[in-house]
Amino acid sequence: MDSGARDNEAVVTRWTPATVYPDMWVDPDDDPRETEAETGDERGALLESLRHFRLTVEMKCAGLDAGQMARRSVPPSTMSLLGLVRHMAEDERHFRRMAGEDSPRIYRTAEDRDGDWNGAVADPAVVEDAWRRWRAESEATDRFIAGFADLGTRTGEASLREILVAQIAEYARHCGHADLLRERIDGRVGQ
Repeated sequence: MDSGARDNEAVVTRWTPATVYPDMWVDPDDDPRETEAETGDERGALLESLRHFRLTVEMKCAGLDAGQMARRSVPPSTMSLLGLVRHMAEDERHFRRMAGEDSPRIYRTAEDRDGDWNGAVADPAVVEDAWRRWRAESEATDRFIAGFADLGTRTGEASLREILVAQIAEYARHCGHADLLRERIDGRVGQ
């Protein structure tokens, strides 16, 4: 099994099923997003929020096959959970592009501005690639942020703080979409 398949398998098996509320992913006491860690400062609080929403994306996709991942919301929308993972990989990369790095787009092109959504097809290889890219881009974002001691540092268009808050807001918005997408697939609801 290649590493991409292992990564995707980790998403499928990462959490034990809920017993208290069967329509949720995990029991509230076992939710990996909830930690006892003290965030302590602004940086810690922002990075904790980003971690929380990234884990939420993974949870919303856990246990789904390629067909379910690619299932569209409602016509004419092209939104799907797979498209959302691809979109967030693109957004993680955009974070660095806003900061002035040369980071070409992954899925979007001049001909297809919605390539992240449109290319989300029910193919296990496409799903594995999406997870691999999303993880790689998330790790690159984390390394980039770690390179700056001051969140007020202006990097390109905005301060690092402004870019980080925008990224968290983008995840929060799309986690709401993921709630609805997942509920449509199998009835599991937000958590």
